[in-house]
Amino acid sequence: MTVTANASRTRPPIQRWLVTWVLALAAVLVMFLLQDRLPWAVNYPVERVVPVADWVSALMGWIKPNLSWLTRSVTAVLGVPLDFALNLLAKNFKFGHGADAFVLPRLSWVGVCAVAFLAGHAAGGRKLSLLVGGCFLYIALFGQWTSAMLTLALISIAVPFCILTGLFAGIWAWRTPWAERLVVSPALDLMQTIPTFAYLIPMLLLFGNSPVSAMIATAIFATPPMVRATMLGLSRVPSEIDDFSEMAGCTARQKLWRVLLPSARPTLMVGVNQVIMLALNMVIIASMIGAGGLGYDVLLALRALKVGEAMEAGLAIVALAIALDRLSQAIAHKQAKGNVHQSANPGFWRRYPNLTLAIAILAVTTLLGLFIPAFAAVPKAITFTTAPLWKAAVNWVTINFFDLIEAFRVALILNVLNPLRAFCEGFPWLGAVFLLGLAGYQLSGPRLAVLVAMLTAFCAVTGLWEKTMATVYLCGISAFIACLIGIPIGLMAARSDRFEKIVTPVIDTLQVLPSFCFIIPVVMLFRVGDVTAMIATIAFAVVPAIRYTNHGIRQVPPALIEAAKVSGCTPRQTFFRVQLPLALPEIMLGVNQTILMALAMIIICAMVGTRDLGQEVFIALSKADSGRGIVAGLAIAFIGIVADRLFNAWTAKARARLG
Repeated sequence: MTVTANASRTRPPIQRWLVTWVLALAAVLVMFLLQDRLPWAVNYPVERVVPVADWVSALMGWIKPNLSWLTRSVTAVLGVPLDFALNLLAKNFKFGHGADAFVLPRLSWVGVCAVAFLAGHAAGGRKLSLLVGGCFLYIALFGQWTSAMLTLALISIAVPFCILTGLFAGIWAWRTPWAERLVVSPALDLMQTIPTFAYLIPMLLLFGNSPVSAMIATAIFATPPMVRATMLGLSRVPSEIDDFSEMAGCTARQKLWRVLLPSARPTLMVGVNQVIMLALNMVIIASMIGAGGLGYDVLLALRALKVGEAMEAGLAIVALAIALDRLSQAIAHKQAKGNVHQSANPGFWRRYPNLTLAIAILAVTTLLGLFIPAFAAVPKAITFTTAPLWKAAVNWVTINFFDLIEAFRVALILNVLNPLRAFCEGFPWLGAVFLLGLAGYQLSGPRLAVLVAMLTAFCAVTGLWEKTMATVYLCGISAFIACLIGIPIGLMAARSDRFEKIVTPVIDTLQVLPSFCFIIPVVMLFRVGDVTAMIATIAFAVVPAIRYTNHGIRQVPPALIEAAKVSGCTPRQTFFRVQLPLALPEIMLGVNQTILMALAMIIICAMVGTRDLGQEVFIALSKADSGRGIVAGLAIAFIGIVADRLFNAWTAKARARLG
């Protein structure tokens, strides 16, 4: 009787919402059918477009001449450590002018590779030593050393800047909840959802085409994970530790720096790892505004359709990313175990033997480089290239499988992509605002409904509705296919430890690959266009769907699984009726992350000929049109924020319903 009564009480609200959605969809359909009478409801009137882009351009036009003293000062200050790092790793120190100039060589490649082996051994033992050192040796032997060191120099300056800025911002947000709610969280959302290329436009206008511009853009993009990690780490410090520090008589500053932050060190190190990976990804993209390095090599090779050279530079990026990622993860894991130095031992070299040895190796090999050229630069005699092999492989695939690949590409375009694109671009803007607002109201009330409706309307009133829907169509189908692939793989990994051991290294590798590297092999086979963008985006965005699904299934409490077995459920029934429903909120979080990653990749895929908001950003970058680029970037960010807020609200509601 109780169950029946509860069911009868919960059924009417569901039926009311079902009727509401049927009426809402019917209203949008009528709006579309009557577009001749209501054209303003389907296509936003051109004469009503709000000139936000012109306002932003005017603001930037005022800032550039009036605040040039500030931008030049910032460039001069940041240029000092950046020039030092570039000279130390990639160039040479030159003192004086003309024939009397004295040149001090950069760090020897032999010494840097040796230090990479040493750092890997100190952080994780022999296996990590071989992996990290092998990655640096691979970069040297494939002739990518100078470009890789340019990239590493930018990262070595940008990452500490991001860590310090993120640490202090995170502390401020943790201490002042109103600042976290009103300032920090909205700023982080914008920083993480605005496409990377949109950062480049104001940097280019304010700081010029230089490595400093690239470093500032990198710092803006890579700082949010450190802020979030700081807030999360401090909030997770046990209250007993906080109480004990107060009982010990610590001041507020002593408690923060000597108790709370050391206790939060494992979480902080995870943030450091994420900063390193995002900085590497952004430095590659920032090659377009003067960063140079491996990203610039990839960009030049792609523009010239030199597949082999692009692949080699891309693999060097992968090697550098894997080395930095594994090394930072190992250091974070070691810090989590509480490994600290024996400060009682006298002498610097006894407290830090590995660091002392590394400095000695670098000094000796660099001095040897003054007398032995092979230590100063990688000898061409020991380098080799695989560019002709990649080119030959692409030619062989093209010759033997061209008809099959072309048939697949054309069929996909004609039967799937073009109809879906036409549907999205023809969807009434007013109907989209109304339906998304209704979804927000159902999931979380009027506040979310207003936010979602306003952000969606922004894309229309700025004259970018068609480009917005082109982005939504390509992002949507890519994320959908990524989920169709990733969720079943995650389910299989959750049910089989052996399969998980196979999948985990694959998704770890996919996660550290910079976005450029997903485009290169697909361009080889499918040329430029929407198909190339879709396939590259699926490969880039599939990881969260796999990881969150596997994690969600494995996090179901064992007591519930045992209760299901005791109740007589078969393994199949236990999986579909207990584990899967309880893991659904976690799986939906994975879907949310898949959508956001697909959106980020779609914008980068504008390099291969897509016609969407990413193209707007690229055009703005080429013309240095700050208003056009920033408005397009905001439209992209708002798409991500709408998807994120709706999925988070749905997940919170599902968690509350499941208890």
